[in-house]
This record gives sequence, structure tokens and C-alpha cells, in this order.
Amino acid sequence: MGQSSSRAQAQVPAHNPPRQDAADLYTIGWICALEEEYIASCGMLDAQFPPPEPLTHGSGFGTDNNRYTFGQIAGHYVVIGCLPRKRYGTNSAASVAQDMVRSFPRMRFALMVGIGGGVPSARNDVRLGDVVVSQPQGDFGGVVQHDFGRRLHDGRFVRTGHLNAPPLKLLGALPEMKRRHADTQHPDAIATHVSRMRHVEAFQRPVSDVLYRPDYRHAGEERNCRRCDVRFAVQRPQRNGQRLVHAHYGTIASGNTVLKDAIMREKYANDPQMNVLCFEMEAAGLMNTLPCLVIRGICDYCDSHKNDDWHNYAALTAAAYARELLHVLRPQHVAGQPGLAK
Repeated sequence: MGQSSSRAQAQVPAHNPPRQDAADLYTIGWICALEEEYIASCGMLDAQFPPPEPLTHGSGFGTDNNRYTFGQIAGHYVVIGCLPRKRYGTNSAASVAQDMVRSFPRMRFALMVGIGGGVPSARNDVRLGDVVVSQPQGDFGGVVQHDFGRRLHDGRFVRTGHLNAPPLKLLGALPEMKRRHADTQHPDAIATHVSRMRHVEAFQRPVSDVLYRPDYRHAGEERNCRRCDVRFAVQRPQRNGQRLVHAHYGTIASGNTVLKDAIMREKYANDPQMNVLCFEMEAAGLMNTLPCLVIRGICDYCDSHKNDDWHNYAALTAAAYARELLHVLRPQHVAGQPGLAK
């Protein structure tokens, strides 16, 4: 950790095709929920490989019905899996993770990479296209299942279950990620990774990023905000800085329902215990199934103005962050960890 991208790549020969029966070479699992997340993630691979021999027949290893893309990033062998179409939520994510662990016995940990709804507040200037990374804070391990707990009369949230924190090997890489981001003398590697999709029009950065007041509802029946009154927009200062993507670290709220309620969003944003940065729908199904770090690109503000305009670009920024994280991690240090299969 702490090495440059070129040194990280040099530690294990890049683009080294694995043996056809080498499912045990894949040490990094990468899980997506949506097609746009899967496309952006596959775009981060240095090289793509054919599937190991057992996966070329039937529907996978035994009962594993997942479909995967195989490749390499910075010397790491990575297997990217995607949830079945229209099968969202914690249960579907847990099923995909269980199959992945069985099929790739030497996998060390996973990255959950995709989009989420942002929770802006006075403490956290979360904006569209930013990235939120799960990191333990207070009594929470980085992810909390918001629909598996109780909110008391005084507004406090009391969880009724426990979710594991990300593995120490991944948490140990986050200080170096923060250092690189803060060091303006260091190249903006995440921006370079984003540019890998610069020729794909659907993944370009949208222009408009408007946060409306929590009490202002979406106007009209259209999914866009052409009829919404910008006089009700929150006035935010223009950002200064040399980094394309801003990253935030802390608690991610996960559950089986899509949040489109700004008033509810504000309750979580102003809860001093939780300090939630974003909402999403899969991570709670993974944290107790396999060691996992959650990386979410912000695509909306969890309010009635929610639409799909930022989905692709937010998926891309999350994938670009995940790629840079693998440049920070040394392949031999990952390989030295025990596999997940029992």
C-alpha cells in the first residue's frame, strides 16, 4: 500500500491469462446490481479473460447461476458478477454473494460497486457524481439496515441487528486513498479511470445538479424537473478543487425499498449517531455473507425529484474509485489472506 499505480501493476505481470481451470486464481469479487453498473465496472478491466473451464458449460459451478466477467486490474484477478435483471434488494444480493463464494474458493473479499441516493447535509456536502465509501463510524460498521430497526419517539434510530464491518485489509487502504486525493501534486488517477469511458456518450457527466428544499415536491408528471421551480433550490457554493470526483467516508443506509422522501432523508442526515451519507438497496445482504467494502456513486438525492439522469455517470465514478483502490492494494498482500470458502 502507498505505492504508485505503475509499481502496483509491476508487482504481478499485467494481462497474464490464467489457466483455463484456474478459478482459484480469482481473489477479488466485484458485485453490481444494475446493468449500467456492470458495464462501467467491466470498462475498468485492464484485460478480460475467458471463463475458467467449468464455467464454460451449463450454468456454472453446480448450482451457481450467476453470469460473470473475468479480468485483471493492477495485477489482481477480478471476477465481476451482476444481480439478475429486476432482482434488486438485500436477499438477491446475498444469493449472488453465496454462489460467488462457492464458485471461487480462493476469493478474499468483495467490492459492492454501484449507485446510491445521496444524503446532503450541513456536515456533508454530498453532490451528484460524488462517491460514498462504507467506513465504520461510532457504533456502526459502515452499513446499517435502515428497515431493520426502530425509530424512537425522540427521533433516535435503534438497530435490531448487526452488520459486519468491511475487512481490515480494505479499510487499511482507505488512508492512502484519502492521501492521494488530498495531495494535489499526485495525478488525479480517478479522473484518468473515468476517462476510460470518455468515448461512450451514455456515460458522460450530466450538466444539471439541483438540490431542492426538502419540503418542495416535484412538479408535473415528467421524470425530469423542467416544471420544478428553481426558486426552491438550495443555494450551494461552487466547489473549488482540482479533483474530478469527491469521496466521502462513513455510514451507508441499506434496505429493500427505494427512498424518495426528502423529509425522511433529512431525519437520517441530522441523526448525530448515524450520520448517513447515502441510501442503497443491496449492501445489507452482503455484509454478513462475505467481507465487503461498499462503494456508491451518487445518482440522486432520495427525494421526489429522483430520476435516472445521473445513473450512468454515478456508476462510472464508483467503478473508477474501485479501480484506483485495487491500484493501492498490493496483489501479493491480498493473495496472502485466507480464502473465504470453508
